[in-house]
Amino acid sequence: MTTAIPTLQSEEALLQRIRKQQLIESVEHMSPLYLEGIKRILTVSADTELISSPAYYNAAIHAPSLNAFGSAISIIQDELGHAHIAYRLLRDLGVNTEELIFEREPAKFKYPYAFDVPLESWVELIVANAFYDRAGYTLLSDVYQSTTFGPWKRALLKVDKEETFHLRHGEQWMRRLNKDRAGHELLQNAVNWMFLLTVEWFGLPDTMKKHTEQLEYGFKGHSNDELRQIWMSTAVPLCEELQLKVPAHYDAEQQKYVIDCAFPAHFDATHKRWLLEEGPCTWNDVLVRWKARGPSNERFVAMIQRGKKAMLRQLEQEL
Repeated sequence: MTTAIPTLQSEEALLQRIRKQQLIESVEHMSPLYLEGIKRILTVSADTELISSPAYYNAAIHAPSLNAFGSAISIIQDELGHAHIAYRLLRDLGVNTEELIFEREPAKFKYPYAFDVPLESWVELIVANAFYDRAGYTLLSDVYQSTTFGPWKRALLKVDKEETFHLRHGEQWMRRLNKDRAGHELLQNAVNWMFLLTVEWFGLPDTMKKHTEQLEYGFKGHSNDELRQIWMSTAVPLCEELQLKVPAHYDAEQQKYVIDCAFPAHFDATHKRWLLEEGPCTWNDVLVRWKARGPSNERFVAMIQRGKKAMLRQLEQEL
């Protein structure tokens, strides 16, 4: 028995539905371009949520108490649930998600480069919650408010609330650790390399953006540069409150946040250090770094894939 391939809509029929503010509920409502675009953004979302789990676990084992470890594991559990939602939507759109998750090469996964730089302490984990989860909340809140894809909009109601918990967890722990000088210095060391990585998180500047359908089809409501500004509008004040130095400030004349250092810049992932003394690089240089992936890419993907691979090896031995 073969599964019937749904008939896609014409581009004009799709746009007419969107203009009427009617949600896109299934493949039958999509044009070929819409279908490919929603698959692309869902894959990035799913991969980001999935890979955050081994990345966070790598640092959660350094939790200062069992209660703290439990909170971190709860966040990891949430992230796996968010990944499941996005992969399930992809499966409904005809994507072979078993192949996508378990058979892709590590470098082919699509998630922010920041997760390829290992989090190796409790301090780095909580700064990741405050910075990375804030970026996730910024992006997914925008999708929730703007997306024309009905199933994702409804699913994000739960995701949005849980991401809020994650970033608040980071904020509260940062305030707790910032009460003494030693904690403040540890936070500053983490912020020094993680802040700009999160500024990068939102992708290429608007002038270089290739996939304009994300705005045209209403997959999201704000551009990359606008989302960067939204993130900085809460991340920078948090750091200022804690007297943590970041290379950004609000420019009242321009009415936006500006970066105070060379940006984009070269990054030494091994030593977790920005090579600001070398001056700015180009976004093409950044693309090369992103595509090459970072030091933990293969290890974290292997952690995700090893269970199924081990099961298949066991089955082969039993045959």
